[in-house]
Amino acid sequence: MENRRHPAWAIFMEDDKEDICFKMEKAFCPPKLAEGNPCLEYIKYIILPWFGMFEVVQKKGNGGKKTFLSMEELTADYESGALHPADVKLALEKSLNEILQPVRDHFGRNGEAKDLVEAIGECYGAD
Repeated sequence: MENRRHPAWAIFMEDDKEDICFKMEKAFCPPKLAEGNPCLEYIKYIILPWFGMFEVVQKKGNGGKKTFLSMEELTADYESGALHPADVKLALEKSLNEILQPVRDHFGRNGEAKDLVEAIGECYGAD
């Protein structure tokens, strides 16, 4: 349980696309289990409120592109097995990167903001 609090698994505003990809590949997302599923929690509390929807692209044989407008709808498909964890994780990765890109752009352009992130990293012993 302590691993879930490790910084390597948390999502930070300065994470680049590769960081998010790595974290999503390793993310705990048990098939057909919605309760206590961290990926679904991110969708419920961050993605759906931010975008008003969650879009998953599956292979055509697995249902193709589907847009979820509510957590209830997503949970029903997930628990039934109609929605695979790998597809959820890829869609979550895409959504998180969309949210974080303006932040990355800001910290890339603004020297003061970049210095602040570096100072915070030094305080917490980050690389």
